[in-house]
Amino acid sequence: MFANANLVCSAWHEGKLVGVCRALTDFSYCCYLSDLAVDKAFQKRGIGSQLIDQVRSAVGEEVALILLSAPEAMAYYPKVGFERIENGFIIKRNR
Repeated sequence: MFANANLVCSAWHEGKLVGVCRALTDFSYCCYLSDLAVDKAFQKRGIGSQLIDQVRSAVGEEVALILLSAPEAMAYYPKVGFERIENGFIIKRNR
């Protein structure tokens, strides 16, 4: 997964990885934020927001940031500036 991502950001505390995000982007039109994870012990400290800010800084404000949320994270994304959209489609992967 990381070998094929073209944008990875991470957060560290005293040498320990505490947050990571992985994205795929063309750096001109859209960026798919495929993973955003923060260690439970470090959540609610703004680390996720900072990782999203790093992605936005890397791709620029003219690039749309898109993601699919895990069910338990649905309430988080509107708090950090994401807007829920209804005009999307998916072909799910075979497991």
